[in-house]
Amino acid sequence: MKSILKPRNSPILFLIVFSAILIGCGKTQKKEATRSSSDKPTIVSLAPSITEMIYAIGAERQLIGRTSACDWPADVKKVQVVGAFGQPSLEVITSLVPDLVIDIDLADENMGEKITALGIRRERLNIRSPEDIPAALRKLGELTDNREQADSLAFLIDDGLENFRNTIDTTAITPKVYLEIWDDPLWTGGKSSYVSALITYAGGENIGDAAEKEYFEVSPEWVIRQNPDIIACMYMSRESDVAADIASRPGWDHIQAVKRQKIYDDFDNSIFLRPGPRVLEGIEQLRRIIVAASKE
Repeated sequence: MKSILKPRNSPILFLIVFSAILIGCGKTQKKEATRSSSDKPTIVSLAPSITEMIYAIGAERQLIGRTSACDWPADVKKVQVVGAFGQPSLEVITSLVPDLVIDIDLADENMGEKITALGIRRERLNIRSPEDIPAALRKLGELTDNREQADSLAFLIDDGLENFRNTIDTTAITPKVYLEIWDDPLWTGGKSSYVSALITYAGGENIGDAAEKEYFEVSPEWVIRQNPDIIACMYMSRESDVAADIASRPGWDHIQAVKRQKIYDDFDNSIFLRPGPRVLEGIEQLRRIIVAASKE
């Protein structure tokens, strides 16, 4: 494709472009001056779990950009939105002139290359299981220069996960759990999913582990055959009675969880579906449900 800019033939256009470059340099100088006063990098977060971690390690004042999916804690709503989760706007990111952009996954990986090409440092955190969270916190502490608080939180989560592993009663019958992420169509978490790990830490057996997948669609008949002892619905609560809706599904009255009325909803998706600093809170809530259901 031929270049649209021809400075020798368009002196006015050349002056406009040159002026824009000078303005850009001025912004960079201003940014460097600001940076030297704070001595900590400014950040754009491209994932809700990263945003939660940034707040958890005390780096929230460095956060200058977030995705529209980043909704916790409440104060984050004051931060500039740079696009949707996995689909940021390059123009908005560029306008913020951040020192650092951090992501977990991008819908278009070319976006990451474009960010780097602009001279902006880009880092990716790999968080697929609860065990990955402490390491991600420590790395984030290094990237943002908040090591002490990040290391302390990482230690607490490591210790908490170890405690959950040690409190699982290996002599008892492990209750089978069906975690319904969505109901139309039915979706659940497979063996490699984050939610499956939460169920295991809580002392349950995820029926979705039958599939070597992360998240997948299932049929009502498949759930009936698996016959779970507990049903946990992770979608947002509806005006209708979720337990009654599930019990009314054809054939589901034969499922143990329905017979024993062990159907639970009203979960906070941001805790259970995001691999973040509130992981222990999510496991504890599931553990209480599983323990209570097993005793009755």
